[in-house]
Amino acid sequence: MTARESGTMVSPKSKPAPHRVDVSFDDNRLLPLLYGEHDTHLLRIEHQLGVSLASRGNTVTIKGATEPVEQARLVLETLWQRLAQGQGASGADIDGVIRMVRDAPPLPDGAPRGLPQADGAIVTRRKRIGPRSPTQAEYIAALGESEMVFGVGPAGTGKTYLAVAQAVSLLIAGRVDRIVLSRPAVEAGERLGFLPGDLKEKVDPYLRPLYDALYDLLPAEQVAKHIETGTIEIAPLAFMRGRTLAHSFVILDEAQNTTVMQMRMALTRMGEASRMVITGDTSQIDLKPGDKSGLVDALEILDGTEGIRVVRFTDRDVVRHPLVARIVRAYEAADRARKPQP
Repeated sequence: MTARESGTMVSPKSKPAPHRVDVSFDDNRLLPLLYGEHDTHLLRIEHQLGVSLASRGNTVTIKGATEPVEQARLVLETLWQRLAQGQGASGADIDGVIRMVRDAPPLPDGAPRGLPQADGAIVTRRKRIGPRSPTQAEYIAALGESEMVFGVGPAGTGKTYLAVAQAVSLLIAGRVDRIVLSRPAVEAGERLGFLPGDLKEKVDPYLRPLYDALYDLLPAEQVAKHIETGTIEIAPLAFMRGRTLAHSFVILDEAQNTTVMQMRMALTRMGEASRMVITGDTSQIDLKPGDKSGLVDALEILDGTEGIRVVRFTDRDVVRHPLVARIVRAYEAADRARKPQP
């Protein structure tokens, strides 16, 4: 893979010619995966970065303003690196690499920008999960380094999915003995008893997102076996009271819907050689008016506590459909407009 850059001469009265870079790739077998069917991947990069891409054989010519051209070069080289390592290059992967390149912090003037860091990915039986935003990269690093991590931010940023992926990875590696996944069933409130079925059938709908993540990361038969043997436990938060969870990876999801006392109870369940991840979105609290969220309270009380990492996501980290990010931004703007001005 090589890149050639051509300069341009500009006369005093002429319009600056577009910056141009030629990027060549050395394995023709991977080119269809890089370019996409009918060059759809190149068109995706063009649309998002505002550049022009033209492929000729194993060379892609990039034209446009200097900074977007450099970003497009890094995106193509990063995707090529992923393909050479046996990873895929789906539309979501491309969006993630573009986000990583575009949102990377600025470098000192004149310093060359390198490829987004590919290390720190989470490996499970089914897939290798790398970051799709700088904040996700920070979160993955925190999951690997810290015993307790808070992941806070809007829906669609990967908080829960990455936490479950890390739990599965550590279970496979034998670094924890079991996974405990929990959520408060606050939406049901006192109406839980009126739902049909036994207790498991009543609470399962509130835990379904955790099941979905597991089935995406492990073969279905392994998920079923682990749940049957208790290696993976999925339970409402109320089931945690009075327990000490040793050698476990504990995830408390939708933590914004815990009460102050529930959060205190949950945080003190950690036992020997355990890790805990608490995820939530403080803009979607379903508690009764006047009840303080346990997540909000914990973030205030535990701020700066040694051994605890807090990673905050924003709408820029949303990795679902691009429309989700725009919806999040619109609601956040509406919330700001409704707040009384001081």
